[in-house]
Amino acid sequence: MKIEDFAYIVETEKSFDEAVVSVLKVVEQKKWTIFQIYDVKERLAAKGFEQRPLKIIEICSGKHANNFLNKNRLISLCMPCKINVLEENGKVKIIGMKPTTISQFFPEVSPEEAEEVEKDVAEIIKNAK
Repeated sequence: MKIEDFAYIVETEKSFDEAVVSVLKVVEQKKWTIFQIYDVKERLAAKGFEQRPLKIIEICSGKHANNFLNKNRLISLCMPCKINVLEENGKVKIIGMKPTTISQFFPEVSPEEAEEVEKDVAEIIKNAK
């Protein structure tokens, strides 16, 4: 499996902080919920480690989450959806896991249901670019 089979990755011309704000705005416009934002660089710096900028943004659609949890509560292992903003080789990237991978592990979720979630996540990433 290639990373492209598993994740959406887009480069942006925005600064790291601008990309983070853009993701947050698009998530709100899409009517999804932002659960938590982890500043990995900051957390690791507190432990004495140096990292380039990386924020993990946890997002959720109540409609999709409820649907999936009603099928199999173990799907919670894949929740909430995450969109990462990171700096790599001087480039800012916005990355998200493709939710269609869920249907590969949980047959209760049809490919069509997973594709519906994936469409939203892909739109968020593309529109945040």
